[in-house]
Amino acid sequence: MRKGSFLLTIFMALVMLMSVDVMAQRNRKKKSLKGSKPNIIMIVSDDTGWGDFTSYGGGIGRGIKTPSMDRLDKEGMQFWDFYGQPSCTPGRAAMQTGRIPNRSGMTTVAFQGQGGGLPAAEWTVAEVLKKAGYQTFFSGKWHLGESDYALPNAQGYDIMKNVVLYHLNAYTYTMPSFHPGMSADQLAFFEKATTGILEGNADEPAKEVTKVTRENIGELDMMMMDNVLPQIETYAKSKKPFFMSINFAKNHQPNVPSKQFAGSSPAKTKYADAVQEMDYNVGRILDKIKEMGIEENTLIVYTVDNGSWQDVYPDCGYTPFRGTKGTDREAGSRVPAYAMWKGVIEPGTESFDICGGLDFMATFASLAGIDLPKVDQEGKPTIFDSYDMTPILTGHNKDFKREAWYYFTERELAPGAIRVGRWKFVFNMRGDNGAVPGSDGPAPLLGWTGPEMYVATVPQVYDLWQDPQERYDVFMNSFTESTWTTPMMTMHLEEILNTYVKYPPRPVQSEGYSGSLSITRFRELMKINKEMKEKGFDLKITSH
Repeated sequence: MRKGSFLLTIFMALVMLMSVDVMAQRNRKKKSLKGSKPNIIMIVSDDTGWGDFTSYGGGIGRGIKTPSMDRLDKEGMQFWDFYGQPSCTPGRAAMQTGRIPNRSGMTTVAFQGQGGGLPAAEWTVAEVLKKAGYQTFFSGKWHLGESDYALPNAQGYDIMKNVVLYHLNAYTYTMPSFHPGMSADQLAFFEKATTGILEGNADEPAKEVTKVTRENIGELDMMMMDNVLPQIETYAKSKKPFFMSINFAKNHQPNVPSKQFAGSSPAKTKYADAVQEMDYNVGRILDKIKEMGIEENTLIVYTVDNGSWQDVYPDCGYTPFRGTKGTDREAGSRVPAYAMWKGVIEPGTESFDICGGLDFMATFASLAGIDLPKVDQEGKPTIFDSYDMTPILTGHNKDFKREAWYYFTERELAPGAIRVGRWKFVFNMRGDNGAVPGSDGPAPLLGWTGPEMYVATVPQVYDLWQDPQERYDVFMNSFTESTWTTPMMTMHLEEILNTYVKYPPRPVQSEGYSGSLSITRFRELMKINKEMKEKGFDLKITSH
């Protein structure tokens, strides 16, 4: 054998051995992650656009510098098909409970003075992780109710700091500078009904530490970080794993950047300034984790509660997708997301798997080494809609089990749209009538506030690989009909509807107007109720 051939043979053998060793290491890593109990930091921002960050086509190209998000992209994993829910409250409920929002009754955005909130019977991520010995911390926007039983410190969190209960513009109702047309009586009503910033420990009454004012509304996230960073230091010195849910008030409209960031962006808009502020604070979290030497034992995930709110353009993020927040179109629910875990998630990787905030519950429980509960906290059978994303994080994507995603507006029990693989089936056309992302001053029919409009008999069908903007309905077009996809969609539709029989959804937990009740219909209901009462049942008729 020639010397060159001999050396080449040895080289190829070494390459093969190295490849086998790498694969073995990956397989060992995959097996060892379940129950590894890493620290977990879940970062959520509000209404941030899918296309705001560099890796999603934004960044400097949109007049926004996002170095921290660029870092998450380069040192971690970027998700391309990640979903929240169509609005704030359901998006946050889904992440906290691992259940589609209509199961918990958390489908509508709650306003101040309504009380109620996340039912005590629900399991939160914090409550599940506490069963595995985790320390738990919540800070920032909650938006899951005002009642004592619904607050973070009653929902599994040992500590809650700088908690705000509503969306940002709800706080402006108490500020005459935002609403000069408000009467004195109306202003007094909101001042009385609006709870300020809350803090407290588990099983203790929450305390209001200050009001949200015109002077501090732009500083809420900076104030939050004053508690978040020291808490990371404290936890890093502890021998117990920890879970932190960190929730920025940015970038909900109206975007009021911190004084430190006002005018800082190349775009010189309040929205762009606010995104840069949020990016800066994410970077501070990443730096603190590195400083404390816990990078290799800490999973960091970042995402958004819902899609971009195009109704308030230009004070909103960018999305290339059809529709807006509040609709069943892609723009309503598809959100940016990253995950970083040094030594576990391969840097610079991408995921095109269909997944979302719903899947945090199963993922975190798997990493903590515990099974999800079979009954709720009242002992009644419960179900989760969450899938373990660990195979995605470790590069074993074929082992990830989710096939479908369901889209819901605030009133829908049956999904208004379903995605199965590359195919999306749309029933609810709210926000259509020619709307395009970023429509300047959209009319009421084009946005979240528009009426729900449903297709007749068959859904619209879109190929999201070829047409992510949902522009071309291919159910039956001039090239070829795609009706063969309908049985597949029907199977998934029946699957979720059947779960409602065994696991009935809870009542809606916040007030809302669900449409008029005609005199004729009311009399019919009263007649039915009278007959039911005679048999021992009371329907408790309301207009909702």
